[in-house]
Amino acid sequence: MKGLLNLSYRAEKANAKGIALEEKGWHAEAEAAYRKAASLDPSWSVPWFNLGLLAKRQRRWTDSLSFNRHATERNTADEGAWWNLGIAATALGDWATARAAWLGFGLEIPVGEGPLDLDLGFVPIRLAANNEVVWCNRIDPARAIVRSVPLPESERAFGDLLLHDGATNGWRWLHGREVGVFDELQLLGESPHRTFACKARVSSPGDVEALAELAHEAGLAAEDWSTVEFLCEECSRGTPHKHHLHEAPEWRPDRHIGVAAPDRADLDRLLAQWQERAAVSITEVELVFGPEAEPA
Repeated sequence: MKGLLNLSYRAEKANAKGIALEEKGWHAEAEAAYRKAASLDPSWSVPWFNLGLLAKRQRRWTDSLSFNRHATERNTADEGAWWNLGIAATALGDWATARAAWLGFGLEIPVGEGPLDLDLGFVPIRLAANNEVVWCNRIDPARAIVRSVPLPESERAFGDLLLHDGATNGWRWLHGREVGVFDELQLLGESPHRTFACKARVSSPGDVEALAELAHEAGLAAEDWSTVEFLCEECSRGTPHKHHLHEAPEWRPDRHIGVAAPDRADLDRLLAQWQERAAVSITEVELVFGPEAEPA
């Protein structure tokens, strides 16, 4: 018994060392410490969970799947390991394992095979490249489709399929209630849409709303980038307007608008319809993100 207690103590010490090393950014050394902890106490799930979490942060999906599977085998009540197992399996397209992981976590998943196609609502996701928060349709516990028109520096487009983390990191308002912001982990599928930047002079905010409606009817998207607000770090990862007051800028007729369309012909048809409906003057159109776009 004394020997077992000593092994358990040494395992806890090695695991704690791994955490400290990872916090310093010494990932290889942290992984070695976690592996040592796992070998010292083979029945303990925590070092395996930490290995899986480290591998997830490094986007080592095959390793993350294996480590989290070891964790769930040792502790079937480890919700974090089940969730990270689901994320890793989703990244790898291992749908049988992903479904089993979501069931293991306790979610109600429809019977079937292959990827899930659910309606889990409208959620905000923070993009990895520029920390821009965009709105997306969540189609399963770890995947969502972008429904905003992201800025070109985000390296993302309307219609992109994203892998996102499970923990929320900040909040945004939707229909009078707070919804959690998820962090993007990886691009899973590229959209056929390109992103165009249009400069236009309009007579009222209703003109911009008309463009958005026309775009939606055509299966495209338009967003007034003139209204994009760059929040401080505290507000971006918390709830905007809770810590600082961000006053809305004075409305101006010259607008900078992002439009998502498969090609220039689709965009031109949309803009022609817009000019028929509203008294607008389009002064500039530029492809800003897509295969043919000029590098930023």
